[in-house]
Amino acid sequence: MKQNQILKIYGTDYKQMTKDLLVEADLAGRIKSRDSRVALKPNLVSASEPSYGATTHPEVLAGIIEYLQERGFRNITLMESSWVGGKTMEAFAVCGYDALIEQYGVRFIDAQKERSHSVDCAGLKLNLCDCVDDVDFLINVPVLKGHCQTKITCALKNMKGLIPNSEKRRFHTMGLHKPIAHLNVGIRQDFVVVDHICGDLDFEDGGHPVVRNCVMAACDPVLVDAYVCKLLHYAADDVAYVRLAQQLGVGSADLSQAEIIVCGKDPGQEYKEDEGLPVSRRILGLSDSVDEIESCSACYGYLMPALDRLKSEGLLDRLDTKICIGQGYQGKTGKLGIGRCTSGFEHNVKGCPPTEQQIYEFLYAYLSGKEAAKEG
Repeated sequence: MKQNQILKIYGTDYKQMTKDLLVEADLAGRIKSRDSRVALKPNLVSASEPSYGATTHPEVLAGIIEYLQERGFRNITLMESSWVGGKTMEAFAVCGYDALIEQYGVRFIDAQKERSHSVDCAGLKLNLCDCVDDVDFLINVPVLKGHCQTKITCALKNMKGLIPNSEKRRFHTMGLHKPIAHLNVGIRQDFVVVDHICGDLDFEDGGHPVVRNCVMAACDPVLVDAYVCKLLHYAADDVAYVRLAQQLGVGSADLSQAEIIVCGKDPGQEYKEDEGLPVSRRILGLSDSVDEIESCSACYGYLMPALDRLKSEGLLDRLDTKICIGQGYQGKTGKLGIGRCTSGFEHNVKGCPPTEQQIYEFLYAYLSGKEAAKEG
């Protein structure tokens, strides 16, 4: 497989599709030896089933593992951590990964429980989980989906699961895009298998899956993310970390030189390189109601669907002030705030992070005129 290629396959037998795709890509030929320590990095952002549009389907991982084991690779590990406020092992169970590792006899590392160390990532020092150093060949298995803060998330941003929670919080103080790009210098992806089965095109925590029944493979994570930008109707420059990662030498965002190849075509079905995904800005449109400074993904991520529910109920029009959220509000005062960082505000819902339901109930009461006192 060439560096400028992205392979795609369609169907509903996700495990077999993945295996067929890896045969086309000759993944085994890219790995130095059968004794190599191979790691798979899925997306287990939160405890939601893959059909919800946020997490990596276990069938895709099963396809990768079977492909590798059938060719003599035995040292295979899965490693991942959920977002701040979530518990990796809850997502692990909900997504069926417990059965996966038992069936194939592979190891799982909860990166939330790992120690970390500082690494110079092209001039920016970042803390990486120690498990990263125990890998010879890293296969990234992200979900193609939208993101409420960075517009898209796929190959590059998925590496954020291999840093400690404290560093995830710090990423937000740095504006997300710069540290994400530099992180991909410190953690090198050797291969990417994209779960493009039913990702939510608006929101990283799912809820509105868009079924495409597709799995993709590539060698260049920057090219993958540039292609995802195109599919979601953005320019690569609309997602700053994509262009910055290219400048740092992680890969190429030049789609004019890319080859998009559909594998295993059914002669009776029409396939297109560019799928014409629907334009959806449902979650991003809610940001006008929010003043956000350095908020963590989970806190902001739980706020957005709560606002979406309130909008559908016709209550959001009653909002009389911006909703403040993020680490930048620590020690400050204001009127309406979300999470521990806004504990000094007149009206506040506590938690780090508060859940979607807690935020919804708090804002529902506020907008209905029933929230009389500070929530603590």
